[in-house]
Amino acid sequence: PDRAACHEPRLIGYEGTMTMIRLIARPMLASMFVMGGLDSLRHASAKVPTAEKVTDQVPTIAEKIAPGLPVPTDPATLVRINGGVQVAAGLALATGRPARLSALALAASLVPTTYAGHAFWEVDDPKARAGQRIQFLKNVSMLGGLLLASVDTEGRPGVAWRARRAAKEDRKSVV
Repeated sequence: PDRAACHEPRLIGYEGTMTMIRLIARPMLASMFVMGGLDSLRHASAKVPTAEKVTDQVPTIAEKIAPGLPVPTDPATLVRINGGVQVAAGLALATGRPARLSALALAASLVPTTYAGHAFWEVDDPKARAGQRIQFLKNVSMLGGLLLASVDTEGRPGVAWRARRAAKEDRKSVV
């Protein structure tokens, strides 16, 4: 059989099933980010009081990571930037282009969002605490899905595997 044809996704069997699962699962995972990001873009000012726990720290963290980098300090602007990242990366993940990078971007945006928005350990009311804990754990679950999506090579060898294989082949050619 033609070798090129052997590597094309099939509609039956394991490869076809995984292709269909990715086709369905990526938009499902991305949907919350697209909707949440749009909400952040539209209603940034309303989110500022909750987000300030994180946005107040952004300039200090940015200065440590990249001294001299101009970073917005306005909390509403930072909420909009986070919302924009969620919309853009969510749409990219939903369409599978580039799925791994967009999943990482969403994971990076989810961590501060979860910390600022669902700090259940700071809530005194037991019912409200339970609700925030559920939202926190939902976000942790979504983070797990994003991390899996960020390493999904769709059955093809990843860069790390290819690098190890090339190094091994180089060692063999030297011997």
